[in-house]
Amino acid sequence: MIDALLFDLGNVLIRWDPRNHYRDRFASEDEMEAFLAEVAPGSWNHEMDLGKPFAQAIEERTRLYPQHAALLAEWQSEWPRMLGGAIDESVAMLQELREGGYRLAALTNWSAETYPKAQAHFPFLDWFEDVVISGVERLAKPDPAMFALALQRTGFDPTRTVFIDDSLPNVEAGRAAGMHAIRFTDPRQCRADLRALGVRLDA
Repeated sequence: MIDALLFDLGNVLIRWDPRNHYRDRFASEDEMEAFLAEVAPGSWNHEMDLGKPFAQAIEERTRLYPQHAALLAEWQSEWPRMLGGAIDESVAMLQELREGGYRLAALTNWSAETYPKAQAHFPFLDWFEDVVISGVERLAKPDPAMFALALQRTGFDPTRTVFIDDSLPNVEAGRAAGMHAIRFTDPRQCRADLRALGVRLDA
């Protein structure tokens, strides 16, 4: 019987995409995508998710791409604009789970510098009994150590826990840690998958 759920945050409960900000900074989508692929790739953001200070990460990248210094600086100064708001249907599902007595925690690849900004903006983050943050722990999904830490801190029994994430490698790592795992594509699908596992949710 499932009695606990471990949630990813970004693009499961909270929309996040650097395009939300940078779309207004380029003349075309192609130029923006080239910048995000070469100058500010996901691997660079992952360094900050792992705890590297924004100032250091931006300085290092600016040395490689000095012509993009202003745009790189905006990764920090305009970070709140990268948030696209809560995914309301997911938050409603989270509230339903909370009211149903399920234990709830979060496991997120998120910078230690920016998580407090998100916490101030999204009150439902306080519904979790624990939030394991990559930037604080200097570990990140899909590292098995990140999942072991989350299970240790929460005390969740993995055989009675569902892990929800939008990244397939993370889902596979959650499953390897002994949990039930769902790849999130949209709230309706997630709700149906949880119900199929016996979680008490309205259809």
